[in-house]
Amino acid sequence: MEIKDINPNLRSYLKYLKGDPVIWIITILMMAFSLVTVYSFVPILVKIEGGTPFQYLFKHFIYVLLGFASMFFIHRVDSKYIYQLSKFAYYIALALLLFTIFFGAKVNDAGRWIRIPFIGLTFQSSDFAKLALILYISRLLVRKKELLNDWEKGIVPLMIPILLICGLIIKDNFSTAAMLFLLSMAMLFIGRVPFLKLTTLAAGGIGLVALVIGIHVTVPQLNLLPRYDTWVSRFNQRVENDMGNIANAQANNAQLAIHNGSLFGQGVGDGKLKEYLPEAYADFYYASFVEEFGLFSSFFLVLLYLILLFRIIRISLKTDDLFQTYASMGIGVHLLTQASINMLVCTGVFPVTGQNMPFLAMGGSALIMACISIGVIQSFSNQIQKGKKEEEGVFVS
Repeated sequence: MEIKDINPNLRSYLKYLKGDPVIWIITILMMAFSLVTVYSFVPILVKIEGGTPFQYLFKHFIYVLLGFASMFFIHRVDSKYIYQLSKFAYYIALALLLFTIFFGAKVNDAGRWIRIPFIGLTFQSSDFAKLALILYISRLLVRKKELLNDWEKGIVPLMIPILLICGLIIKDNFSTAAMLFLLSMAMLFIGRVPFLKLTTLAAGGIGLVALVIGIHVTVPQLNLLPRYDTWVSRFNQRVENDMGNIANAQANNAQLAIHNGSLFGQGVGDGKLKEYLPEAYADFYYASFVEEFGLFSSFFLVLLYLILLFRIIRISLKTDDLFQTYASMGIGVHLLTQASINMLVCTGVFPVTGQNMPFLAMGGSALIMACISIGVIQSFSNQIQKGKKEEEGVFVS
């Protein structure tokens, strides 16, 4: 779909937005819809922390504006500058993760957040680290493309940043570290790292995690993995389905909410189980959505994410720049994986984790970094369109 194929009224607004119009429409539609759902899904937050639904709506609205502004600014940046800044972003991510470990604010016994002075808002450093790592791996895959058969010169330089970022995240957020490691392996596969080396790397990564867990269990005084007991508890709860356990009761309430939603949902604001889901607006977003909007609407939501992934992959295949191809693939797979995990947790397939729905769930850093990711994609798409226009101009001349 091109801008000329869109309704004239919508086209007049989209002319200011370069890149893929379908991605713009889906992203803006989701962000606008998130205002409705956040207002509807926050009663549990009001009950726990006080305040009013409007206060949380206003706070989320500010994040939506910041996200859109970030996305708009990034999509105007030339992709060559994104390539050059990817290394700088990676080092900033390392610094933020280290700062979080020593000085991070704790929420729900997890030290994942940096509290921003004076304004009282928090920023989750791993959200920035995920995008920074995707861009940096893309850069390294381009620079090392002729050395991927060499362990010392090609493979090791690729693995060091992956292990550093995942190693710093895993302490307080196992699900994010595991997802990011698997995503990195997928990017190495797309970047044509030999399959035997790839399987060796994957096995080595799993072995390294097992070693750290073994040390933690053997010498608990070191406290290498402060949330290890939480991980084991969640896994056991998923296997044993212990109804009396609080965390498992949350998962069961999520499944009950989906059941209550039936085909057409209970209606906006009429969901009941959202008042018993501790993060109905984030970690259990999909369950709350189905309860109020129904199964048919959930199919439409899944379709939107799949269309978004398709358009991103389309951009990655159109470009002649390998960096753009790898980065687009990484971002597209990451966004869909994050949404899929949220759905799988709510339906009881996965244990409870902390992955929310991109562009829809209430949250600051997650929403802003998802918007910046789309801004990067649109920057690539804009470069492709400029290249086509230049080629057409040369042809006409």
